[in-house]
Amino acid sequence: WYGTGTAVTDWIADGAEEAQQRVQVLRDLYRRWPFFRTVLSNMAQVLAKSDLGLAARYADLVADADVRDRVFGMIAAEHARTIGIHKLITGNEDLLADNPALARSVFNRFPYLEPLNHLQVELLRRYRAGDDSELVQRGILLTMSGLASALRNSG
Repeated sequence: WYGTGTAVTDWIADGAEEAQQRVQVLRDLYRRWPFFRTVLSNMAQVLAKSDLGLAARYADLVADADVRDRVFGMIAAEHARTIGIHKLITGNEDLLADNPALARSVFNRFPYLEPLNHLQVELLRRYRAGDDSELVQRGILLTMSGLASALRNSG
């Protein structure tokens, strides 16, 4: 999804006098072209699975506060922009409005994913601090595997 919000926003704004027409073109593509609809659906799935609160915990692992804040700020801004573009094109307030079964599946996984993410952040912090024990390394690999399995297409 990264870059989509900026690219589409810039394309719409680039033809300011034609902005509404360009938005309508995107809405028509969404309604009529299965490929475009699938691209937006896949993007929505990944966005719905993302959690900027957890992402901020990973960002906190970056020692250089200026770099951390700048890069994470760019990611958070693009995340918001992309969700906004998705809503503009689809007309859906909820990212997974078109697929309630998937929405339930995704949101039912969150209580299991959050502890894995927090554990992984702690293990990464320890590893970066010099604890390269087999237990820490194995823990990192297991959390990676667990998260990837649970997130499926966005793991």
